[in-house]
Amino acid sequence: MFNLIFSEQFLEHKTGRYHPESPQRLVAIRQKLLNSSLKDKLQWQEPTAVNESIAFSWVEKIHDSNYIERVKTIAKRGGGKLDEDTPVSARSYDVALLAVSAWLDGVNLVLRENQPCFILARPPGHHATCNIGMGFCLFSNAAIAANYALTQKGVKKVAILDWDVHHGNGTEEIIADNPNIIYCSLHQYPYYPGTGKETDKGYYNNVLNIPLLAGSTIKEYELYFQEKVIPFLSKFEPDLLIISAGYDANHDDFLAGVSLFPQDYYTLTKYCLKVTKKIVFGLEGGYHLQALSESIEQTILACL
Repeated sequence: MFNLIFSEQFLEHKTGRYHPESPQRLVAIRQKLLNSSLKDKLQWQEPTAVNESIAFSWVEKIHDSNYIERVKTIAKRGGGKLDEDTPVSARSYDVALLAVSAWLDGVNLVLRENQPCFILARPPGHHATCNIGMGFCLFSNAAIAANYALTQKGVKKVAILDWDVHHGNGTEEIIADNPNIIYCSLHQYPYYPGTGKETDKGYYNNVLNIPLLAGSTIKEYELYFQEKVIPFLSKFEPDLLIISAGYDANHDDFLAGVSLFPQDYYTLTKYCLKVTKKIVFGLEGGYHLQALSESIEQTILACL
């Protein structure tokens, strides 16, 4: 069985009628998986309720208190924006905390069962820095999950792989000074948010950025996985691998210019499973609903 963590509450983060990071993303993914040939092999779980979880304490450890209060205040007022691209609705603060809780649940589940799982949560997180929400992101889910994992029994090293088409500037900023976490990102460059240069290595050579040109295909990805990504991850010997699983590198996605196809994520997942089976997949970007849904199905198929 393959574990998925999902809640209907994740649909309550409202971003506006024409915003690409919409609740419909999760609706489409869930519908695809429920109608998939894999449906009998999927185990759906609710995340731990925020009032019963330690999510808020971990958000406090990672994010500036003034920033957290800003998000909370905007939500209490009925909504607003952190920046031009990053809306906050009345339920967004609570939903973002629940998303963090889901990512922490994913860590616990993978460590307990030694098998991958997928966190189908929103809002995404890899652009959120310690004190700024941006790029559709409120709290830095992957970085929070990695820091949390290091407090668990038997976990001394955590790797984060970010295959979203945009560089995870927030994740990198937060983990760059932690020698027990490594971060690898493949991303279109130059492109939003303008970070992720190949020369950025972190404080402990714990960052590997792989900038890609628009039009890059699975051919380029496989070459980089074979020559850079897998050696970087394997040499570190992580006790857990967290994947910031964005699917906006799809050819059909309208927010970028990279040319992967859903079946290519089967290939990338198989590479990752060579490093470890202890993988937490967490949803980041991906805005073409069919390509997004099919890509996640392929990711899960590779794990099964």
